[in-house]
Amino acid sequence: MDLRSNEPYWLIKNAFVKSYPSLDKSLTTDILVIGGGITGALIAHKLLQEGKNVVLVDKRNVCNGSSAASTGMLQYEIDVPLYKLIEQRGLNCAVSSYRNCEKAIFDLKKIIDDIKSNCPFEFKKSIYFTPTRKGIKDLEEEFNARKKYGFKVSWLGKDALKKMGLDAYAGIESASGAIVDPYKLAYDLLEYCSEKGMQIFDHTEIRKIINENDKFTAKTQDEISIQANHIIHCTGYESVNTLREKNFVNLQSTYASASEAFEELPNAFKNHIYWDNSVPYFYFRTTSEGRIIIGGCDENFKNAKKRDSFLSRKQNYLTKKFHKYFPDIPFKADYIWAGTFGETDDGLPYFGRPNQLTNEHYILGFGGNGITYSVMARDAILHSLNHTNHPFLENYCFNRSSDL
Repeated sequence: MDLRSNEPYWLIKNAFVKSYPSLDKSLTTDILVIGGGITGALIAHKLLQEGKNVVLVDKRNVCNGSSAASTGMLQYEIDVPLYKLIEQRGLNCAVSSYRNCEKAIFDLKKIIDDIKSNCPFEFKKSIYFTPTRKGIKDLEEEFNARKKYGFKVSWLGKDALKKMGLDAYAGIESASGAIVDPYKLAYDLLEYCSEKGMQIFDHTEIRKIINENDKFTAKTQDEISIQANHIIHCTGYESVNTLREKNFVNLQSTYASASEAFEELPNAFKNHIYWDNSVPYFYFRTTSEGRIIIGGCDENFKNAKKRDSFLSRKQNYLTKKFHKYFPDIPFKADYIWAGTFGETDDGLPYFGRPNQLTNEHYILGFGGNGITYSVMARDAILHSLNHTNHPFLENYCFNRSSDL
C-alpha cells in the first residue's frame, strides 16, 4: 500500500542523510519491532531504556512511510469531541484519553531533550473553531465539557477571532498544543537507538510470520529468518494487511500543502495552531522555517493512483479554504502531498494483543493524534509484553464495545 505521494515537505527539508542496511543473515532477538516510523521509533526507544533486546525492521527506508506525510500538529483534542466521546465510551475513558493526550505532548518534549535532538518543537495554543453559526451550539457543549473536567480553555467570540485574523463565529482556545517535525524526530530517535546498540534494518519486508511453541519466526522477502519471543507491529494503516479483525479502521485519503516561507509570520500564527469543527475538518500550523501548512480534504481511500490524481484539485481547494478563514494572509503553495490514514469510530487507538494467547502486539495510533497516542503507548507496551493489566490495554483493546 502506498501511504503518501509526491515528496512530503519534511523529506525535502531534512534531505536523506542516513540509511540502514537490509537484513542479509538470520538472527535471534527477544523483541522484533516491525515499522520504522515515529511509532516504531518511540516504542523501540522505550524498550531500549528498559534494557530489552530489540531488532527493528522497515520495508522502506526508515521514517519514509506515514510519518513523512504527517503534518506533526500535536493536540490533546481527539477527533471525537469530548462531550460526544463521554456518551460513546463513558466518562472515565473519554476524560482520561483527553488528559493523557495532553500529558503526552509534554512527555514528548522530555524525550526530545533526553536524546538531545535538535528536532524543531514549539508549544502552541490550539484554537478549535466553527466557521458556521450553526456550529456554535456544538462548540458550546464542547467548551462546557472541557471546562467541567479541568481543561484550561477560553471562549473566543467572533470579534476576538477577527482581531486575530480568523474569520469564524466562535472558538475554543486551549492552553496545551505543539508542533513538531515528525520525520526529524523519528530519525533522531532511531539514530539514538542505533548508537546505543539496537539493530535496525531497512528495505527488509516481513512477508510471513510463523508461530510455534510461543516462538515466532519472521521471514523476509529474501527468506531470511528473524526469531523472536515477541513481535510488535507499528505499521499503522498497513496493519489491515496482517490483522484478522474486520472493520476495525476506516482508511481515508488526506491532503496537505506547505506555503512559501514568510519573512515574518503573520500574528495569527505566532502562538497558535488551528482546526475547525467541519466534517472532515481542516487544520493549520506553521513550521520553524516560517511556512504555513494546511491540511484536510479527507475522503474515503480507494487506491493510491486515484488519490494522487486529485492533488492539483485539492491544492486549489485547500488554498481557497485558507483564504476564506484567513482573508488577510496570502498563501502561496510551495508543496502539496497526500497520504493515507485510518480513523476509528471513537477516534481512539488500538494497543495490545488482538489474540491474548499469542505474543503478537499492535500499537496503532489512528486518527489525528497518532504521535501523542504513540507516546501514550510507551506506558502500556511493557504491560502488554508481560501480560499485566493497564488501563490503556482495556480502553484501547481490539473488539472493544462502543458503549463501555
